[in-house]
Amino acid sequence: MSTLALATATEGATRIILVHGTGHGGWCWYRVATLLRAAGHRVDALDLAASGVDSRQLRDVPTFEDYTRPLLDALRALLPGERAVLVGHSFGGMNIALAAEMFPEKVAAAVFVTAFLPDCTNPRSHVVENVTVQDRMDSVMDEEYVPPSVFLGPEFLRQKLYQLSPPEDYTLSQSLVRVSSFYLPNLQSQPPFSESRYGAVRKVYVVCKHDQAIPEAYQHTMIAGCPVAEVREIADADHMAMLSTPAELARHLAHVANKYA
Repeated sequence: MSTLALATATEGATRIILVHGTGHGGWCWYRVATLLRAAGHRVDALDLAASGVDSRQLRDVPTFEDYTRPLLDALRALLPGERAVLVGHSFGGMNIALAAEMFPEKVAAAVFVTAFLPDCTNPRSHVVENVTVQDRMDSVMDEEYVPPSVFLGPEFLRQKLYQLSPPEDYTLSQSLVRVSSFYLPNLQSQPPFSESRYGAVRKVYVVCKHDQAIPEAYQHTMIAGCPVAEVREIADADHMAMLSTPAELARHLAHVANKYA
């Protein structure tokens, strides 16, 4: 898909900040970021703490806020009056929810790409705890580690996350995926996100219909529990929509960025 098919950035368009999911890093957005930048959008694909090329290890990042710190720092660094479109993939939905709770005035829109979408009623851990994963296969979890660790196994990645993605991107993941955490004990200890802050931020949900990690039915369950401004769908996307359908996802993000600028 040529970049001409993407909505070009409007003058003074908001910044787009791309947030990866568990075990991944800013690297997984390389296809989407390239397309958006070619269309004139200002894009940051950051690494959360102890992710991607960030030098910290998981033991150095004991809380969910610590893990989210690079995103929070990026919002703090925005110029007065500047806002960003936050795009969270998978567990990255939790990170952009925290950012919206802490800095609602700096968020033009929060886009959840087949991501966990917390509500303002239940504990923050609720949507993560209630997703049904039939088989974690060769993934390894250590509940005794601080924070509790998870490593997504290569067969789980290949069959449940990357099943429709290019094989070279799956190969790339084998070199770059890292141990991470879902931070459930820490999230369980926090109050629900607030209606007045997180709840007031515009939200867009991108449903990926062939996701086998966060199934389509569960995506719609979360949407029903947390009002969103609009729902978009990608028919041929697996969990890694930024790799399996990068042009279509980039087109959605470009439209959202211009609409909510």
